[in-house]
Amino acid sequence: MKLRSALTALTLFAAPAAVVLGGASGATAAPDAVAVTKISHATATSMFSGSGITWSSSGGCSDRNTPTCTSFTQLNLATAQGAQTLKSATGCALNITGGTETGHASGTYSHWNGYKLDYAKSTCVTNYIKNTFTYIGPRGDGALQYKSGSGNIYADEGNHWDVLYYNCGGC
Repeated sequence: MKLRSALTALTLFAAPAAVVLGGASGATAAPDAVAVTKISHATATSMFSGSGITWSSSGGCSDRNTPTCTSFTQLNLATAQGAQTLKSATGCALNITGGTETGHASGTYSHWNGYKLDYAKSTCVTNYIKNTFTYIGPRGDGALQYKSGSGNIYADEGNHWDVLYYNCGGC
């Protein structure tokens, strides 16, 4: 019986974290109640490496609490899978320049909460987004937005793409 208790405890400890967040109504809103699974920085980098996705930071670091780092700590699993889906669909080189580190705008569907990634601009990625997704107008800050068929939002912030992942994009 002690072995069973230990295995049960280990299973509970090793299980991915799930968080339920409520959404708002509207054309670009997420579903009303969505459970998200959080992953570690190491899990995300393994997923990205395996898909040929690179990442970089101006500070050359991965500390979530340093704004010049690029961290994937507490990234949503669906966000990481969304990056993999984008890489696979485009065939483009994909370099992540922003993750869950501090320094981005706050909000429920934010970088800090694991819903967003920033990608370096490239002609390949930009052409794919603009030719495949639906233009939905400018964001409040003027960034032009494109919506994928799965509902994820791609915002052109000038020197990079800011992507909001409500889901994995068809993984």
